[in-house]
Amino acid sequence: MSFETTIDKMLERYESLKEQMSEAVGDSENFIKLSKEFSDLEAYANAIEKYKKAKTELSELEKAVSDPEVDSDFQELAAAEIEALKSSIPRLEKEIKIMLIPKDASDEKNAIIEVRAGTGGDEAGLFAADLFRMYQKYAEFRGWRFEILYSRDSGIGSVKEAAANISGKGVFSYLKFESGAHRVQRVPVTESSGRVHTSTATVAVLPEAEEVDVKIDEADLKIDVMRASGAGGQHVNKTESAVRITHIPSGVVVTQQDERSQHMNRMKAMKILRSRLYEIERQKLQAERADNRRSQIGCGDRSERIRTYNYPQGRVSDHRIGLTLYKLPQIMEGEALDEIVKALVEFDQEEQIALRGED
Repeated sequence: MSFETTIDKMLERYESLKEQMSEAVGDSENFIKLSKEFSDLEAYANAIEKYKKAKTELSELEKAVSDPEVDSDFQELAAAEIEALKSSIPRLEKEIKIMLIPKDASDEKNAIIEVRAGTGGDEAGLFAADLFRMYQKYAEFRGWRFEILYSRDSGIGSVKEAAANISGKGVFSYLKFESGAHRVQRVPVTESSGRVHTSTATVAVLPEAEEVDVKIDEADLKIDVMRASGAGGQHVNKTESAVRITHIPSGVVVTQQDERSQHMNRMKAMKILRSRLYEIERQKLQAERADNRRSQIGCGDRSERIRTYNYPQGRVSDHRIGLTLYKLPQIMEGEALDEIVKALVEFDQEEQIALRGED
């Protein structure tokens, strides 16, 4: 179905709903049902009407300009308006096409972000800590809430792995393309000869799953309690507060020990477990819908290298969309990361629009 046919049908449906609602005033159940669909279509209808109005104006002005009897001053004004309309119509069309992209049910969810040190020893742990801090700064920039779920420190300011729950409007839709392997090129603080080393860290972004999203049978869980390990003072040696939950059917294991209470550790572990299981199912469904298509942006596989942070050159390069920004300090402080995130979202939208055009 062509774009014009699609929007005409949507507009027809919108107008039809207006009539049906006026006739269903006495039938509250039917009126509520029609109102819901009408409300869902309203934003589309407004955008479509704006697009159609611009096209009509363009057509009328082009006729006026070609009419020799029309006043020359008016023709001059019309010519300027024609250029403005020719510029705005593609933009209005793109806005509608973006609205027509099938919504990812997870986009409006909060997210759990997990960062792990990869290859590179202590330097990989330091880089993982830098990435985790970058996402914390980015959350502050966006006005999101950033709650650390756990952080496994490995000394000298580095982390083996860390996770946070990020809450706010549309968090997952912004962060979902951060999943993958991140690479850093820089001189480690432990390097005396000044040689540049390459290290990696992996990032996983999971939509936060509620209990209604994932049903977990208690019989499928193996729950172990133990004493917490690592830093934490005398407390860690006195109580069995750490919790390890194994989801037997999938083999997913979550360990949580950062809280003093076994109950709190179990709650946090279950939150992470639900989100990991939800993401497994989400990826499976996406693969089926796309016939196992892997887009240029990638599928969020943590083994896929997505970005390089080059400190000597002060640049960050995202390999999926060929974007390089010489703003490394600003990106690591969170604010300039928004430029990369928005470019990835826009690329994904363009790709989905192109795919819909092929259908």
